[in-house]
Amino acid sequence: MAPLARFLHTFIRTTFRRTSAQGAIVFCLSCFLLTAGLRAQENSATNLVPSGKGWGVPGGGLSTDTVATGNGIQYHNGPIMPGTVHIYFVWYGNWVNGPHASDSPMTVSLLQGLFAPHVLGGSPYAKINSTYGDQTANVTGNFQLKAAATDPYSQGQKLTDTTLTTVISNAIASHALPLDANGVYEVLSSSDVTETSGLCHTYCGFHGHTLIDKTDIKFVFVGNTDRCPGACEVQSVTPNGDSGADGMANIMAHETEETITDPDLNAWFNNAGTENADLCQWRFGPVVGTLGNGAYNQTLGGRHWLIQMVWENAHGGGCAQKLNGPFYTQ
Repeated sequence: MAPLARFLHTFIRTTFRRTSAQGAIVFCLSCFLLTAGLRAQENSATNLVPSGKGWGVPGGGLSTDTVATGNGIQYHNGPIMPGTVHIYFVWYGNWVNGPHASDSPMTVSLLQGLFAPHVLGGSPYAKINSTYGDQTANVTGNFQLKAAATDPYSQGQKLTDTTLTTVISNAIASHALPLDANGVYEVLSSSDVTETSGLCHTYCGFHGHTLIDKTDIKFVFVGNTDRCPGACEVQSVTPNGDSGADGMANIMAHETEETITDPDLNAWFNNAGTENADLCQWRFGPVVGTLGNGAYNQTLGGRHWLIQMVWENAHGGGCAQKLNGPFYTQ
């Protein structure tokens, strides 16, 4: 039975971040703007589409008609990313001795280790995405880092959405990275780089797609969370002793999961334009330790990580830490 048919047969069917230390609710800018989120809630009946930055926008020419109703999320006829998805990093800025301690080779090593084969990709966490598919295939939950490149400020310290894609196209044109339609290109900026469309103000990371050499290229942008820890980090004492790496891992996992299930922003989302990871943003489920002081909820590659849950599109739908695991609301 084709994946979508299986779904139909089965179905027949940044917000806020809570800090444990202060007990206060502060703006969460991980990929969701508070005011945009409220607008999405108020206008959920108007069928918004994802912006890739954590809030819904009017669809324009994109149809918002639901093809298949899932478990609290709907399919809109767009493609997913099948098979083993290839991940490519572009380390943008200064990752040798930048202004923060985490602008360092240690952060590079930790994050490249997390995305190495058979670590985050293929884990029970990543397999949550296997509950999503399109008309030809299911997401496998398998992804791995294939190559990484560096870019020391070719577009300056103020990136725009346009120059961000230029960073990727330059890496491909120079053969530092290959042209890969089933790849996700993740631009990771050091703490002295901003993205003028809203880094640290309306998001901590986002995903999108662009056309390069007549190929639909999917990308993610994440800034070093040490640039704005009050907005983009959950805890200052972190499992790996590197607040930038740990904070970025949380955002990168979130954006990667969304990119694979909704690469062109026209596949899986709800009527408010909310994608699968955004349905669980800044919710971690039970943790080992105390949140704010090195807590973690995943052990991957022999290291501990604190990573936001993802919406499982099965069993009625809910936020889970792993495939077929319990659902949690916090």
